[in-house]
Amino acid sequence: MSQFLNASDAARRLGISTKALRVYEQRGLLAPTRSDAGWRTYGPEDLERACEIMALRALGLSLAQVARILKGDASGLEAALADHQGSLEARLRELVEAIEGVRALRGDLAHGGAPSASDLARMLALKPGLHVAFALPWPWGGERFELRDISPLTYITGPLGSGKTRLAMRIADDLDGAFLGLDRAADPSLVSKIAPTVALLVQDGATDTPALRALLTGLETTTPVVVDLVEQGLDKPTQEALIALLRRRGPDAPPLFVMTRSSSILDLDVLGPDETVLFCPANHAPPFPVSPYPGTPGYEALASCLATPEVRARSEGVIAVRR
Repeated sequence: MSQFLNASDAARRLGISTKALRVYEQRGLLAPTRSDAGWRTYGPEDLERACEIMALRALGLSLAQVARILKGDASGLEAALADHQGSLEARLRELVEAIEGVRALRGDLAHGGAPSASDLARMLALKPGLHVAFALPWPWGGERFELRDISPLTYITGPLGSGKTRLAMRIADDLDGAFLGLDRAADPSLVSKIAPTVALLVQDGATDTPALRALLTGLETTTPVVVDLVEQGLDKPTQEALIALLRRRGPDAPPLFVMTRSSSILDLDVLGPDETVLFCPANHAPPFPVSPYPGTPGYEALASCLATPEVRARSEGVIAVRR
């Protein structure tokens, strides 16, 4: 049997999309060979390299950072590993607490004391997550909306006029959080604090602009943050560097909601387990979470709302008007 696979079989073996393989190739991270008919073929070394890329992406690294690491420059790896260690330690603390609870109950049993049903329920129950619940504002008809176990990073998207801005503002209000509108400006008192972050992003290909600084100072808070069109004023390399950074936010960081219609911010091929996508349909049906897998409910409509920064620039400033 041939050791070489076509793009579809290679993607299936790796558990990613063929689009992701194509992006890796465009970035110079993969160089599949070509068959006599001109088709891409992936051998064992290609699959191994793809696994390395996926592992680095799982740490929240951007493709630019992955490229540097694969070339031997590990300067950007320390921060990513530190964030990953923080996440693992947070999980470990939860496990230790659970183990201590079980040990205490077993100790009670050893001394003739049976645990109550409520004690067992508390021990076995999952740690409740942050959630919102409210009646949807206009343009909806007041339907009930609930989002439980809010992820560290949630994307809100949908076509023009779908109500996503009103949804975002309502979520911020329900969580007593901050809403960063399109008129955001950098807080002068926080400019020096974000300087290391700006330098890190620039190293990863971002452009230092007032729009980037305004966004970063707005994220310097201990409350949940909801951002209106996070890509506003940011070019493609900056968007890619920014979203890689946001994915690496520590487990203790407040939940972050970002409105977006950019495929560089919301790349459906690289969504992680701690990320959620909320989609606002064009027909003003209630918003709902969409899984990033072709064929799942809402996936095609979601994908059609996303575009590259170059295409998104054409509709910069366009506002949907109800007549």
